[in-house]
Amino acid sequence: MDEEYDVIVLGTGLKECIISGLLSVDGLKVLHMDRNDYYGGESSSLNLTKLWKRFKGNDSPPEHLGVSKEYNVDMVPKFMMANGALVRVLIHTSVTKYLNFKAVDGSFVYNNGKIHKVPATDVEALKSNLMGLFEKRRARKFFIYVQDYEEEDPKSHEGLDLTKVTTREVISKYGLEDDTVDFIGHALALHRDDSYLDEPALDTVKRMKLYAESLARFQGGSPYIYPLYGLGELPQAFARLSAVYGGTYMLNKPECKVEFDESGKAYGVTSEGETAKCKKVVCDPSYLPEKVKKVGKVARAICIMKHPIPDTKDSHSVQIILPKKQLKRKSDMYVFCCSYAHNVAPKGKFIAFVSTEAETDKPEIELKPGIDLLGPVEETFFDIYDRYEPSNNPEEDSCFLTNSYDASTHFETTVKDVLALYNKITGKELDLSVDLNAASAAEQEAA
Repeated sequence: MDEEYDVIVLGTGLKECIISGLLSVDGLKVLHMDRNDYYGGESSSLNLTKLWKRFKGNDSPPEHLGVSKEYNVDMVPKFMMANGALVRVLIHTSVTKYLNFKAVDGSFVYNNGKIHKVPATDVEALKSNLMGLFEKRRARKFFIYVQDYEEEDPKSHEGLDLTKVTTREVISKYGLEDDTVDFIGHALALHRDDSYLDEPALDTVKRMKLYAESLARFQGGSPYIYPLYGLGELPQAFARLSAVYGGTYMLNKPECKVEFDESGKAYGVTSEGETAKCKKVVCDPSYLPEKVKKVGKVARAICIMKHPIPDTKDSHSVQIILPKKQLKRKSDMYVFCCSYAHNVAPKGKFIAFVSTEAETDKPEIELKPGIDLLGPVEETFFDIYDRYEPSNNPEEDSCFLTNSYDASTHFETTVKDVLALYNKITGKELDLSVDLNAASAAEQEAA
């Protein structure tokens, strides 16, 4: 281990594995270590026995829940946008060849006490029961504007400079009602708060276009895809990728102590009495707790059921977004459901997650609006975890820390974090202009 590396990565969570893979592909010499004896860190995937042990304190789950090894329960479940940044990263790094994807059945939004399919195109807007007749027509016009908008073509801008005009101003031009704005902003554009309304509209329009293009990709009921056997496959796929490019992976390495020189710069990592030297350290917050600050906490419930979520058209995989305004909360709530169709549970079983940015210390009360949508539940596990962000300056200490995972059930924010970190480490932007069809072989089942 007494070699010198360009970068040492600590922790095999999803963000760390993506960074490790990208840096390896760039030709950097990477050593990747984890104190655990399994891949995934916070974003690992657990079988039923491990799930039971973690949340119930013993390792003998009841027999009626089925065979333990047929469960692959993601601790940080997130769907991928079919044309989104993560899929582009997977293609850029050729990780798609290690994974099989399947389309997600449904994308829904909670509005006035009911679950509705998220309309993403002008045609769907006219069919949606989210809006009254006149509002449908207004929404249809807005969707057509978004669909036709091309950044390079001023004719499609209708006199609006979206780099300057705010989202609120664009929406008011179409006269959309508050409830419509709510589902467009939170369930289509996937904003997590309402600050976007006073920011340039270009970002929101791009997010809406991404949703609609991803939806069209597989002609399914949602813009999302998900790997068979869950996300636990992803860190391992990136580990394989890194190995192909000469990266070294070491699991079960106790301590993993980052070493600093007199000026406070990291120069290596020590484990079991050996020090590997490096120019930069990348890690999750748990490896350098003194260099992060707590910024919030996530409350979540993991539920095992034997039926799909009611009112979701019997969808075997689904996301429901409950916008904060609908719940009179400070942040949105998310429901994620997957089943044996994605090989994450035994036949006939469904796994649902309800998550939100915690505002109290009582997840069972706070998550009730989401849990109430699920119908009868066989087993529920509650959990709250702290969310951290880096508080250090990487230019001074050569330490690049990832953020904790947020409550959202899609990958868009996670990839944003990873790409920003990649930019900090390498000083360059990652080129994600890839041929999206390159992922289709692995996604045959989604077609």
